[in-house]
Amino acid sequence: MAKKKSGTSKTDKSNYLKPLPAKGWAIIAGIVILIAAISWWKDSTDENQWEFVSKAGIKLPLRYAIHGIDVSHHNSKINWDKLKKSRTEKVGIDFVYIKATEGATHLDRQFQRNWAEAKRIGMKRGAYHFYNPRVMSDRQVANFIGQVRLEPGDLPPVLDLETDARKPNEIIVKGVRNWLILIEKHYGVKPIIYVNEHFYNKYIAGNFDDYPLWLAGYSRTDLNDLASDAQVLFWQHSEKGWADGIRGFVDYNVFLDEPGEWESLGN
Repeated sequence: MAKKKSGTSKTDKSNYLKPLPAKGWAIIAGIVILIAAISWWKDSTDENQWEFVSKAGIKLPLRYAIHGIDVSHHNSKINWDKLKKSRTEKVGIDFVYIKATEGATHLDRQFQRNWAEAKRIGMKRGAYHFYNPRVMSDRQVANFIGQVRLEPGDLPPVLDLETDARKPNEIIVKGVRNWLILIEKHYGVKPIIYVNEHFYNKYIAGNFDDYPLWLAGYSRTDLNDLASDAQVLFWQHSEKGWADGIRGFVDYNVFLDEPGEWESLGN
């Protein structure tokens, strides 16, 4: 075997790692600091403690103790016994809002069954009316009252406002106000208004500030910027959840007040 020459060739030198210039270290340090800052910001702003819950199939804001769903005939025939047992270690379904009526004559075909089943399994329940701006509000009140009998412990009635039917703003506001006043007079409890953010800004803000709200906001991670301007009781944060006993997607909601306020809410 031939004897190697002493020293290092040009080829050998190319295999050594050259020291990183000071500028390079500064760039790396900046990236590390930026990553740490983003992580800190994310942790500090996630006050709602979002966590993926496999049974629900979505992330839930675990900061809040009271979670629930809303259902209608679109959810088909629900297995309420399975639904009752769907609680995990961290969260369960504590309440359900059930569609009762729509317009002046429509009764949700699953309402009577859902209403009775929720009571049977001991789940806190509430009923909602889908408001149709094309129909006189007095007739819509009569439709809801004719179908919904509230019992002690039931949640307040809800007016679901999510269509304008191309009616003028003042007509919608007038009809909604009449529905709310007559429903409160009949049941002795202030109704809740369900809206998305667009309808809240268009019809509710400045007109119904003394009414509690149920706000739909799927792209949000919190409602902090609305909390000071509105009395939001419920937040519908997802329409893509799952629940035992229900086929297909179901809406998920959370009660925003303290748990101590929960038992006193309702009829």
